Amino acid sequence: MTPPSPTIPHPRPPSLNSSLTRNIRALEERRKQEAAAAPREARLAAAITGFTGSMRFVYLHLVLYGGWILANTGLVPGIPRWDPSFVILAMLASVEAIFLSTFVLISQNRMAEAADRRADLDLQISLLTEHELTRLSDLVVAMAERMGIHAAADPELQEVRQDVAPEAVLDEIEAHQEQEASSR
Repeated sequence: MTPPSPTIPHPRPPSLNSSLTRNIRALEERRKQEAAAAPREARLAAAITGFTGSMRFVYLHLVLYGGWILANTGLVPGIPRWDPSFVILAMLASVEAIFLSTFVLISQNRMAEAADRRADLDLQISLLTEHELTRLSDLVVAMAERMGIHAAADPELQEVRQDVAPEAVLDEIEAHQEQEASSR
């Protein structure tokens, strides 16, 4: 019999909200579709970047470059030195770095595009939520008035009852950023 754990595991709900479960599945399915629809070159770049960002790649380089260096410093008996000045090794490492940085940039561009799409989705959902809450606040004020509660006079509530114009908010943010930049 194993002794009880000193910590209590986090209780899991019996099930997630059905809407959350549906959303998780829908997003995962969307990611799979996007990955499958990616051009062959993008999938190749992702695979290369995935491998080059792993410890297996590090170990492979330790063996290859370490072996090259050991052999060309004369520390491995029976193997003649073919690159005593390490010029060939430096050239190979430089060419490899050029290609690897290109693959990383391709992968980063793809990730940035996905992040932009998610940010657009977040913005659209936030705007929809704001609009729905504005409508709900109108309903709550109407219910309060019907019950004899004079909530409509509250100035903050009047602000809540107005839809937010995202373009006006963006204009204000940009004006503030320009003002900050010019004051530096």
